[in-house]
Amino acid sequence: MGKFTINNNIRKLRFYNSEMTQKDLADKTGVTRQTIVAIENGKYFPTLELAFRIAKVFNVPLHEVFSYEEQ
Repeated sequence: MGKFTINNNIRKLRFYNSEMTQKDLADKTGVTRQTIVAIENGKYFPTLELAFRIAKVFNVPLHEVFSYEEQ
């Protein structure tokens, strides 16, 4: 298996959802704001459960939040 990248659209989704703050998203998903910051910056990849919780907050399918790209 080669290298891969996981990208996310969390910042864009927050902006299009009444400019939701990182803190608001953290509260709605049960994690810290620092966790959301790390995910947005690609420093941390969420568990599958957290990824689904994030998608549920925005009411979008998982693939609209996260994408997988092989290099």
